[in-house]
Amino acid sequence: MLYFAGCSGGVAGLRVAKDIAENNPGSRVLLATSETTIIGFKPPSVDRPYDLVGVALFGDGAGAMIIGSNPIRDIERPLFELHTAIQHFLPDTEKIIDGRLTEEGISFKLERELPQIIEDNIEGFCDKLISISGINDREYNKLFWAVHPGGPAILNRLEKKLDLSPEKLSASRRALADYGNASSNTIVYVLEYMLEEKKDITDWGLILAFGPGITFEGILTKNLTL
Repeated sequence: MLYFAGCSGGVAGLRVAKDIAENNPGSRVLLATSETTIIGFKPPSVDRPYDLVGVALFGDGAGAMIIGSNPIRDIERPLFELHTAIQHFLPDTEKIIDGRLTEEGISFKLERELPQIIEDNIEGFCDKLISISGINDREYNKLFWAVHPGGPAILNRLEKKLDLSPEKLSASRRALADYGNASSNTIVYVLEYMLEEKKDITDWGLILAFGPGITFEGILTKNLTL
């Protein structure tokens, strides 16, 4: 069980499920995500200020995926290979994304510098993963991008920083428009939309999420549907 991992929880769950599957040959791991962020909604007041933007941005939801190793040929049809997973915690950022469980429910606080911090650190994080695939560091548009849509500003900053073509984040933007930021669930929706659209899924790609900490979760992924 991974509790209160926030927006990075879905990709963290993939990372843990990958480890379990690889260390238990023949196993199949059911990863289930569930969020009820509606309990963070409260009417604003002078005595109890909170982030209205954050409350409006988040949504409820659930999702599920099955992860395994050594797929059975002619029976199972794997979609992606989770090649390499890494996690990175940015020092001195523990108050940038703040969520607390109180008697009144969940209280969210998102600092305005969050998109800028992600923009400043995303390139080095991605390059570390990309280097394993043999793709040159700056050839970002040769990858597919399954990015947890924390919010429009985060997607805009990432697109600008890495000079991505607009279609690279179309599945992320669609998931955000349809469900809001459903925290750990949202990466499930992004991957589902990416497969549904059946476009721009190249050989290699990245699954990314940013959560409390600030914590970066990333998985270098190989597309097996081509």
